[in-house]
Amino acid sequence: MQLSHGLASCSEWTGVLLADLLDEVGVRPEASWIVAEGADAGLMSRSVPLERALDDVMIAYGQNGEAVRPEQGYPLRLLVPGCEGSISVKWLRRIEVAHMPSMARDETSKYTDLLPDGKARQFTLVMDAKSVITRPSGEQKLDRPGFVEIRGLAWSGRGTISRVEVSTDGGDSWADAEIEGPRLAKAFTRFRSPWRWDGGRHVLMSRATDETGYVQPTLAALLEARGRSTIYHNNRIKAWEVQESGEVTSVEE
Repeated sequence: MQLSHGLASCSEWTGVLLADLLDEVGVRPEASWIVAEGADAGLMSRSVPLERALDDVMIAYGQNGEAVRPEQGYPLRLLVPGCEGSISVKWLRRIEVAHMPSMARDETSKYTDLLPDGKARQFTLVMDAKSVITRPSGEQKLDRPGFVEIRGLAWSGRGTISRVEVSTDGGDSWADAEIEGPRLAKAFTRFRSPWRWDGGRHVLMSRATDETGYVQPTLAALLEARGRSTIYHNNRIKAWEVQESGEVTSVEE
């Protein structure tokens, strides 16, 4: 799923809320952004709206019950839940409170969506609702016709997942999947749906809806809204084709 579905991940983090640290040092009334800078060779630098930083942004020193590993930003990294991964700056060495974004290289030449009319979507940050069927999925194979439990993951940077639908006929019809607990905000949520494979060709899809009412779009709807000049924030519905041989491959919906 990492390479095919946006380098998604979900961990248990330990740290200190950035809001508590900013409360200790004091923030001037005109402040509206923070700028986080990493100590890596590329000096990764990203801007975060202050309102977002005062929500659930964290200075993390632990991941999954151990110290943050060197490749994950040891000793400290910024963690911005629900937002594009690059904004959670690793090897954090400095945070500046400012009245405007820094317009750094990594948030101008990259992580910006160029639209068909020539304008650019910048500082979108939040990841919209998304889902993927993990079983059956790419390079897997069904042994024989019969009962199959379709399983997958759904998530949204805007909160909890409220609904997941599954289609076995390429989107012509949809049925509600069962959502398993725990159902946490801005975290992977498991779903499953029973299906009886008849041995024929089928296209499997999943569609997530989050607590705001946002529904995961088709590829066609995403291209109509944003064009083909961006690779970021691609949360389109993912399709898997089950062939008569039982082999499962990736297809466009």
